[in-house]
Amino acid sequence: MRADRLVALVLLLRQRGRLSAAALARELEVSTRTVLRDIEALSAAGVPVYAERGRHGGFALLPGFQAELTGLTHDEAVALLVAGSRPGVQALGLGPALAAAVLKVVDALPESHRDRAVDGAQRMLIDPAADLLSRRLRETEEVPQAVMAQLRQAVVSGRLVRIRYAPVGREPGWRTVSPVGLVVVRGQGYLLATRAGEDRTYRVCRVLAAQELDEPAERPGPVDLEQVWAARGTRFRNSGERVLVSLRLRPERREELDRTALAVSGERADPDGWLRLEAAFQDIRHATWALWQLGAAAEALSPVELRTALHGRAAAIAARYAAPPDA
Repeated sequence: MRADRLVALVLLLRQRGRLSAAALARELEVSTRTVLRDIEALSAAGVPVYAERGRHGGFALLPGFQAELTGLTHDEAVALLVAGSRPGVQALGLGPALAAAVLKVVDALPESHRDRAVDGAQRMLIDPAADLLSRRLRETEEVPQAVMAQLRQAVVSGRLVRIRYAPVGREPGWRTVSPVGLVVVRGQGYLLATRAGEDRTYRVCRVLAAQELDEPAERPGPVDLEQVWAARGTRFRNSGERVLVSLRLRPERREELDRTALAVSGERADPDGWLRLEAAFQDIRHATWALWQLGAAAEALSPVELRTALHGRAAAIAARYAAPPDA
């Protein structure tokens, strides 16, 4: 877009000083004629760019010119810089674009608080990869840039998108969907869409290929994506595609269970202070993993298949440590 190119042109002149039209054209990947038109546009807009003729001539900005974002407060600048550390931006394939935008923000900040804003942003971290016990909290999924670019473009343009999707345990296949939005949860991307009028949710990491089509998508206008996501989560938790586990739990581990289960309900306290409740999981494998993390602080009461799986794990561990290690 021309606006982006004009900003890039000003930044080049500020950072490198005098540059010829040919050099600017190479940097911006446009023709020399386009550079000359852009220079005229900047001059008309009041940007003090001037030409120096001669063998070593070129275009330059008047000394001391500063394209400051005078309306940006210190906290606003810090907020923009901190936003660059959010993993969701990387998962959506917008990391390079955000990095470029942050550089422009930093470059345009008044010198009086540029260093302070950058230093402040470096002292704030949102959603790190692991907690204080070195447990990984997220793994950003790797998605080909070409696939993510097509999905983003279809979401923004409101056009149909054709995707080659690989469901778990089934062969990949092509389908055409109306994109509603993209959601990132703990580094995992989801495409919310409709197909033949029915809601569909696709894991982005399982989209092997994507192609934006010319036809408009069938979807509502303004959308509250957080509300749509919550509604789909509720339907998923209430569907039959889950395992319901009855268990006892130490109260201090309740928050950990909330983070791993799809839903927790029916809580009541036993006389010994333990909590008795029900938790929903995706399947037995998911439930086994979650209850194993809780160790002796939890006891699965049902289903029997889960108790058997946990007993098998515990017996294998006990047998492994029953004798001294081999020399």
